Amino acid sequence: MLRRRKALLIRPELDDHELHATLTELRPGQQLHGLGAGRSRSVWEPAAELLRTTGQDWDRRVHRMFVLAGHLPRVVSERWAADRPGDADALGLVACARSATAAAEGRAGARRAEQVCLRAAAACPGDPTPWLALLSLMHSMAVPLRDAVPVWTEAVTRAPCHRNAYHRLLRYLSPRGHGAVPEMMDFARQAAAHAPHGSPLVLLPVAARVELVAHRLRQTPLAALGASGHWHEQQAAVEIDAALTGWFHTPASPHAETVLDLNILAFALIQAHRPAEAAPAFRRIGPHMTRHPWDLLAEPERTFLYWRDRLVHGGDGGQLP
Repeated sequence: MLRRRKALLIRPELDDHELHATLTELRPGQQLHGLGAGRSRSVWEPAAELLRTTGQDWDRRVHRMFVLAGHLPRVVSERWAADRPGDADALGLVACARSATAAAEGRAGARRAEQVCLRAAAACPGDPTPWLALLSLMHSMAVPLRDAVPVWTEAVTRAPCHRNAYHRLLRYLSPRGHGAVPEMMDFARQAAAHAPHGSPLVLLPVAARVELVAHRLRQTPLAALGASGHWHEQQAAVEIDAALTGWFHTPASPHAETVLDLNILAFALIQAHRPAEAAPAFRRIGPHMTRHPWDLLAEPERTFLYWRDRLVHGGDGGQLP
C-alpha cells in the first residue's frame, strides 16, 4: 500500500497551535473586514487573550509577539494601544510591528519606533521583548554594533540564555548583517561553551556556520563553489557533535523555536554527509519545514522532502535535486 506523504507546513508560527489559531481567527478575510464591524468584541481581543495566557514565559512571548507583529495588519495593534492606553501587551506588539517597518519610513519613523520600544519597556520592566524590538530596529537602521550590544544586554539580563535574543545578535554579527566572520564565530562558540547542558544555545555555532555558508554563497562564483566545504572541516564535526550531545539528545523541554533549531541541525547533518544521524531530527520536525536554512539550496522543498521521506518513511525519496 502506498504511504501518503505528509504535507509540509512552512509557517512563521512553527508548531505553536495556539498562535496558529489566533492568526487564523484574525485573518483579514475572516475578521478584519471593517475592523470587526458587527462583531461583539474588539478586533484585537484574540491577540490579547493569547498574550495574556502566555504570561511571563519570555521565550514563547517573544516568539508570539514577533510573529503577530509581522503577520497582522498594523492597525490591529494600533487600535489595541488606542483602546487600552498603557497596556504592556499592546505596547509590546506595537513596538515589534513598528520596528519591522521603520526602515521604510525613514529616520522619523525610526524615532517613533524607538519611543514606542522604550515606552513598552517601561510598561513591563521584566520583559525582554521591547529590547529585542529595539535591537531589530537598530539592525534595520544599520546602527553600529557597539551601540546595539548594550540593548541586547538589557534583553538577556531579563531572560538569560534566551534563544531568540542570541540568534538576533548572531545575525547582527553576521557578515550578512553588520559584522564579520571571526567575531560571529567567536560569539557563537563562547555562548555555546557557557550555555547550560540541554540549552538550545549549544547549537549556536552550527547556526553561525550556516550564516558563514550563506555569506560565501553571496560572494564570487569561486567562493560560492567552495561554500559547501565548510561542512567538511574538522571544526564543523566538533560543533555538530556538541549540538547532538549537549542539546538534541538531552531530555530538555521543547522551546518556542525548537522547530527552527531542528531544521538547522537536520540541514547541517545532511550537508556534512551524516544522514543516519539526521533521521531522528527529521522525525521530530515532522511536517514543519522552515524556509531557512533550506533556502540556501537550489530546490529547498524538494530536497527536504527527499531526505525526510528517505530517512523517516523508508522510501527511496526519488532523485536528489
